[in-house]
Amino acid sequence: MLVSLFLLGAALLARGAEAELRAAPERAVEAAKAPAAPEEHGLPPKAVEIGRIGAFPITNSMLVSWLVALGLIVFAQLATRKMKEIPDGAQNFWEWMVESLHNFLEGIIGPQLVRRTFWFFATIFIFILFSNWIGLIPGVGTIGWGVHDEHGFRVSEPWFREANADLNMTFAMALIFFACWTVWAIQANGPVGFLLHLFAPKGDSTGLLKVLMIVVFIAVGFLEVFSILFRPISLSFRLYGNIFAGGLMLETMGRLVPGWIGSIILPIPFYFMEVFVGFVQALVFMLLTAVFTMLICPHEEAHSKGSH
Repeated sequence: MLVSLFLLGAALLARGAEAELRAAPERAVEAAKAPAAPEEHGLPPKAVEIGRIGAFPITNSMLVSWLVALGLIVFAQLATRKMKEIPDGAQNFWEWMVESLHNFLEGIIGPQLVRRTFWFFATIFIFILFSNWIGLIPGVGTIGWGVHDEHGFRVSEPWFREANADLNMTFAMALIFFACWTVWAIQANGPVGFLLHLFAPKGDSTGLLKVLMIVVFIAVGFLEVFSILFRPISLSFRLYGNIFAGGLMLETMGRLVPGWIGSIILPIPFYFMEVFVGFVQALVFMLLTAVFTMLICPHEEAHSKGSH
């Protein structure tokens, strides 16, 4: 059925493309006669290239992600350079944040699993959180190359852009999680156990009912495989969509009322809302990845409880 639908869709797309090619010259003439559409202002959906290292392009969102990562590494090194038995200052803040995350995850996925996976979940939460918050600093998206028009100077190529407002960044993090999830799943279940977890029937049954359950769970297993393959897409688009929409909203609020009142006073309540949204989105990304991991590695916790 899937192959038939795919072939039917391909035939319809080919026929539609042929019709579009035939109508292209007429549309080009009509577009030339029509008045030019007004230029759109706002956060572009694609990151802007601001430089190159040889043939390697550097985008504004990539630059911000590097700055966030470098800042976190330097802060962690400074906070833990001279460890004290009674922490204070930066060490106290760093230990509080890491310990709070560890206790929070341990209550959800259990001590056995958190011992193996905490490094990833803590890193991804801290990086996403500070990437979201640094994107709210004045100057991100408003400093860069631009042009002068009737409304004054307008930045067309900003030097800085929120890292998670770039789909490349969120999709890369989702793919890294997918690779880690695959390794953890095989380590916990083994290659054969991993396949049995997806396709093997659950429960005890005999006779014709067992045959029916095998067929049903094989079909359910293929649906589960499709769901697993779709997880990186859903994770990346969820984070990207929320952060991109937040940045677009802040820029719209700043342009809504002309003058300093509109550009400074009006967006302030939305800045506080975006601070909360940035925290929630980092928490949601971490929780979803943790729950996905727990679902494929449940037997460790059950075994540890039974042994006690």
